[in-house]
Amino acid sequence: MQSYLDPRTSRTWPLDAPRWCGDAREPLMLTPRKGISRDDIARDVRSIWRYAAAFPFAPKAPISMGEGCTPLVERALPGGTALLKCEWFMPTGSFKDRGASVMLSLLRDQGIAAVLEDSSGNGGAAVSSYAAAGGMAATIFVPASTSPAKTVQSRAAGAAIELIPGSRQDCADAALNKASEIFYASHNWHPFFLEGTKTLAYELWEDFSFTAPDNVIVPCGAGSNVLGCWLGFSELLRAGQIAKLPRIWAAQPANCGPIARAALGLPAEAAKPTIAEGTAIAQPLRLPECLTALRESGGGAVLLEEAEIAEASLALARTGVYVEPTCAQAAAAFTKLVTHKRIGAAETTVVVLTGTGLKSTQRYAEMLGITL
Repeated sequence: MQSYLDPRTSRTWPLDAPRWCGDAREPLMLTPRKGISRDDIARDVRSIWRYAAAFPFAPKAPISMGEGCTPLVERALPGGTALLKCEWFMPTGSFKDRGASVMLSLLRDQGIAAVLEDSSGNGGAAVSSYAAAGGMAATIFVPASTSPAKTVQSRAAGAAIELIPGSRQDCADAALNKASEIFYASHNWHPFFLEGTKTLAYELWEDFSFTAPDNVIVPCGAGSNVLGCWLGFSELLRAGQIAKLPRIWAAQPANCGPIARAALGLPAEAAKPTIAEGTAIAQPLRLPECLTALRESGGGAVLLEEAEIAEASLALARTGVYVEPTCAQAAAAFTKLVTHKRIGAAETTVVVLTGTGLKSTQRYAEMLGITL
């Protein structure tokens, strides 16, 4: 029987009662479990729910819109050939649909009907849309300075948007204060969200004919894809389904890269604005766990300058791959890793591209010198 787990103290709580944190607001995960075999895959289901046997419990009716099963496309990048995992092929345009689908499905099964999230971007869009699909009410806190264009998707899904004065951290603090009134289904806090992101590992395992690639490079903010890949591939390793973990690499902007700086042994620096805004998380909740994932997998981290991220964004677009600068940095990281011989050009390397460029029209206009 799985339980909620504080990985730093090993304290556990029963899974039958909904909770999003420990008693003293510790960030939680779930107790480890053995993974599934290929025989456990529901092959007639074309979504992440084909891996439902890997989740902590089976909800009566999953909230699904066909998320997952995203393309894996070979592309020549500066430095060598990589396999692009096209995670923007999701109902709301980003990888966060994996986490939202599982988190809200399990929470609804636990009796939660209304949820609170704080996000001005992809997390809010995913929670809003999946809440709507599941007949749940969603309230999204966003900084008051957020461009109205960034909340249109959530508003269209029927979410209640509350504009919070101050910084992104002020917005998160306001959500924490509101959590006693509305269940806090935060994509950064709730461990069920990681149960969704771990399906990326299962999907890559199936993409690679039930083996693991040598490397997986992910854009990293709070680290949900780093942790998801680590959790999923670790389960498969415990189940004897793969021979070794792939090396997991976190790509972060030099302007805001606390996880990468810690992994590289560099001193912390104050955050500055970055075009990779989806990864601009100055105080990631699970930094120690992310470092464990990078270390145990034999991977590491890459810091990227703004010019490198912009160059990678436009270079991908000019091959037909139009993604957010946030995730284009994973392609830039591939080039740096190969150039510095941290990975081999002949190794099988997956570059995870997490969000559509359609969400970054203003950023691309700026890079192209276009006035909208």
